[in-house]
Amino acid sequence: MNLFNYDHGRKCLIAEGWCPKAATEEIQLALRRAKDRSGALVPSIMSIMDTKEQPPTYYKTNKFTSAFQGIVDAYGIARYGEVNPTPFTIITFPFLFAVMFGDVGHGFMMLAFALFMLWKEKEWTKNPPSELFQMAFDGRYIVVLMSCFAIFTGFMYNEFFSVPMDLFGSSWEIVSNCTAEQQNANFTCSEGYYYKYWNNTGVRGPYPFGADPVWKGNENELLYYNSLKMKLSIILGVSQMVLGLILKLLNGIHFRKKLDIFFEFIPQITFMMALFGYTCFIIFYKWYTPFYYNDRQRELGIVLSNATYGADCPMHPSTTEAPQLLNILIYLVLGFWDDTKSKCLYPNQLYIQGVLVFLAIVSVPLMLLVKPLALRSAHNKKLQNKGQYHQVEDEESEEEEEEFDFSDMFVHQVIETIEFVLGCVSHTASYLRLWALSLAHSELATVFWGMLLVQVGVEGVGKGVVVGAFTTFFCWAAWLGCTIAVLLVMESLSAFLHALRLHWVEFQSKFYYGDGHKFTPFSYARIFSGAADED
Repeated sequence: MNLFNYDHGRKCLIAEGWCPKAATEEIQLALRRAKDRSGALVPSIMSIMDTKEQPPTYYKTNKFTSAFQGIVDAYGIARYGEVNPTPFTIITFPFLFAVMFGDVGHGFMMLAFALFMLWKEKEWTKNPPSELFQMAFDGRYIVVLMSCFAIFTGFMYNEFFSVPMDLFGSSWEIVSNCTAEQQNANFTCSEGYYYKYWNNTGVRGPYPFGADPVWKGNENELLYYNSLKMKLSIILGVSQMVLGLILKLLNGIHFRKKLDIFFEFIPQITFMMALFGYTCFIIFYKWYTPFYYNDRQRELGIVLSNATYGADCPMHPSTTEAPQLLNILIYLVLGFWDDTKSKCLYPNQLYIQGVLVFLAIVSVPLMLLVKPLALRSAHNKKLQNKGQYHQVEDEESEEEEEEFDFSDMFVHQVIETIEFVLGCVSHTASYLRLWALSLAHSELATVFWGMLLVQVGVEGVGKGVVVGAFTTFFCWAAWLGCTIAVLLVMESLSAFLHALRLHWVEFQSKFYYGDGHKFTPFSYARIFSGAADED
């Protein structure tokens, strides 16, 4: 009662507070029930007040979404009315975790643990487990999605406890020489392997789903997987950052901030797509370009003309002479006008790159100068109108306006512009952690499988039945212990933390203010338990 205000004129107590709009009718019904039960003669009246205060933020969650909402709220409570990234986080967070943790066998083991926690859900909700399992139990639905996505990415990497799965048959075969019959069937021949691809006769094409199992254990295994995972990391990172900018556009539309839309979002998305979106484009284009076809033409003795892809842009179509993407990106900025520094990948590449660099350069002063100057002009115009009309306002209704300081605004805009431009580079590089942790996870699993089970276990079998059985059991137990302790516990925790950082820093920093305050409903049980004092 000490939180109520007393109205001396009407001799009544007034309580002020926030409530969700959807709960208005429910609160009125509760007040009526309280009047009927207490036998009060004067009913309690509920009225909606107009206020300029910032409302608290409230999101209705359930036992599935509450854990994901907790991940977002740990970064900061959303400002009232801004986009809530939790619906996107429900998918992107476990998926990025799985990119670093992709393995079918490990995913099934994690899924079994998650299903066990769901089976114990009612029991552990009433009687919480030890603190060791409490955090995992609170995020049990996150673990379910992480394990499911880990199984999916494991099929993409074609790894089951680091062992490749030949589910559809490899598209590569080992041959000594290419016969004339094979040459006529459009086989690409090389020393040791040849690759079968689709043609009009229905010859076997690329591996239907995921990586071809022939790469696993080959001499150039790391070269292939490093290239694949590094490029996938960049594509995923740029895609998520572009999603963050789109959410920034939605915030600008909702709050009706035209300056944020036209002179922040548009220059930022232009800068991002001109440089890093272009990087994703040339990755896909090089994947799509069949350089092996030109190699085959040369093997058959067909002379390829040195055609040009635009003015003074030499074309190098063979696999060994294919343009390096890193060189293209370097000379995109440092020397896009010098055609001798980089090989061309597609027609008119130099002209297109010149336009993209020009757009990226122009977008920087738009981000830096236009918004502070526009706000200064609007502020000066407002002051002139006040001086001209001399409007008289009631002292009680007059509100103090926020003082406008052009120098502070300009410094703030400079910091934001520098942070965004440099952040595009650093954040894109930060997504390479997806590649690094995925490689570490795969190599550790390979070491545990190959060193413990294959080498030691197989060698022990050849030393007799008893010794072999003991060695096999010991190696299997050691492998299982290392898999659970290192890969399922330590590696999963590491991948979880890295996925958390990617969402907080690289994704949410593009649009998320995080300066709101959370709606906390009034509850006597909460007050008596001491939870209110902790807040």
